[in-house]
Parts: sequence; structure tokens; C-alpha cells
Amino acid sequence: MIQLNNVHRHYVMASETIRALDGITLSIKEGERIILLGPSGSGKTTLLNCISGLDTPTSGEYLFDGISVTGNSEDLTTFRRKNVGYVFQFFNLLQDLTVLENVLLIQELSGQRDVNRAKEVLKLVGLEGEIDRFPSEISGGQQQRVAIARSIAKNPKLLLGDELTGNLDTDTSAKVMDVLTEACKKENITTVMVTHDESLAKYATRVVRLDSGKIKSDEQVN
Repeated sequence: MIQLNNVHRHYVMASETIRALDGITLSIKEGERIILLGPSGSGKTTLLNCISGLDTPTSGEYLFDGISVTGNSEDLTTFRRKNVGYVFQFFNLLQDLTVLENVLLIQELSGQRDVNRAKEVLKLVGLEGEIDRFPSEISGGQQQRVAIARSIAKNPKLLLGDELTGNLDTDTSAKVMDVLTEACKKENITTVMVTHDESLAKYATRVVRLDSGKIKSDEQVN
């Protein structure tokens, strides 16, 4: 599904060039669950942003389903709308909308409003009994499950997560990751997640470790 060939992402700051990505070559197959690990500044989030189309490489090649991901901001917006779901560390739910309405909003923005589908994905993440509640009325873990449901409701091929358990305690993180893993298996969604939490590696099929913009190891987990 994803092929990165010798991808570089450099930033020029004053007289210094920051090599956020420094020659990344990576293949990701459909259905894989990839966790990107590495210290702060290793290039994890930059790599995630390039995969999502939020950022573009300075050089190198990015292929998605065999098609080059390039173009202007409008092309990249269409690419993201069609293919990518994103779960952030902060839940980013609209507080004046119910759980169901938060999911429906994302569907509307992607031109795919479907109440039955929205209810289906909320059931998938165990929130079928909370659809009429507001975010302030449910727990942090439940809010993150709403964010997951919202991201998969538009049927993405790829789900990306950036420290998505960063605001959750250990027990809640485990519950959220269990839900995410099972939902993506059922929906056959490829996932790539950035984290600094080594304990989350057990949820991956592969763990890719980065340092100084380079891949240091790429290991199959299960």
C-alpha cells in the first residue's frame, strides 16, 4: 500500500539545516499495524505527516497504492479526505455536539453522511449506549474511542495516530488500544502510530525505530 523511497525532509532554520528525515525507505502492506518508536526529535511525527500528506518530502518518492503522492495543497487535501483517518493525542471533539453528531460531522465533511454507518462504528468501539451524550459527560477514554470511531466512519484505507494515548492513564490506554486494534482488524484498516510508549509495541505487527531521521530497526512483532 505504502512505499517510501529514499525520502528526505529538511528544514532550513537561519543558517542551519534540520534533517528531520534523512533517507527513509519503508514499505507498508495493507492491513499491517505499524508503531513508530524513537526519542523526541527522531523524525517520527515528520514521517507520519509525510505519509498523511500533511507535509511533503524535500526529496524522494512516496507511492500510495502505486500512485505518486504529490501535487498542490488541493490534491493533497483530496488524498487525505479519500484515504486517511487521523487520531490525535487531544480528542478534538466538538463539545456542543453529541457523540453521534461528532461522528456524523466528519462523514459530512467527506461527503459520506450515513447515520447507520455512524452508529455501526460507535457500536464497534463499545459506545452504542452513549450516542446521545455530550463529550463532557463521558470519560477521557470514551472520548478517545469517539475519536477513533469518527476517524474510521468515513472508511479510510489508512488510520494514523500521533501519541493517541498520551493523555490517558495506563489502564485506559490499554482499553483504547484493544478497541482500536480490533476495530482496524475488522475493517481491514492499515494503521501507523507514533508513540514514545514501549508498552504499546505489543499491539503492532511491526515496530519501526527511528533516530536522527533514519530507520534504526524494523522488526516484525506478531
